[in-house]
Amino acid sequence: MSDSDAPAPRRKRRISEQTPVQRALGLLVRREHSRKELTRKLQARGIETEAALAAVDKLSEAGWQDDTRFAENLVRIRANTGYGPIHIRAELGTHGLDSEQIAAAMDTFEGDWADNARELVCRRFGPSGPEELPQRRKAADLLARRGFDGDSIRRATRYDPDD
Repeated sequence: MSDSDAPAPRRKRRISEQTPVQRALGLLVRREHSRKELTRKLQARGIETEAALAAVDKLSEAGWQDDTRFAENLVRIRANTGYGPIHIRAELGTHGLDSEQIAAAMDTFEGDWADNARELVCRRFGPSGPEELPQRRKAADLLARRGFDGDSIRRATRYDPDD
């Protein structure tokens, strides 16, 4: 085998370093993020604070990142997975949203929290709901852990399927 028959050496493709905007966009493509969350994730990936903030600002101006859209999406997802308004408000607060943004997002919920609580109880305890006092206590504890208010808990645990 001569040198001319040998396969040519493969060239290694250089992977260019992503810019902070590209990294942020990569995160946003997967799911919505709040400004605070996106900035924190960029910093965790070694991007300096100023560069991370500038990248998030640029994506926000372009409409790729929007705290209002993020909050409305989170409310819808959490409500559909059986969480109550207290839990959802607290979670929105951890994402750096102010009280006005949280209130606006919560106002977009079109369902009834008591109905959501009742549906969760029926999924866990059957269509007739909790009948004995120990079951009602377990149901009430479940709803309280999930962030439902006292009125919704009372209405869901004293549920009469014929209503």
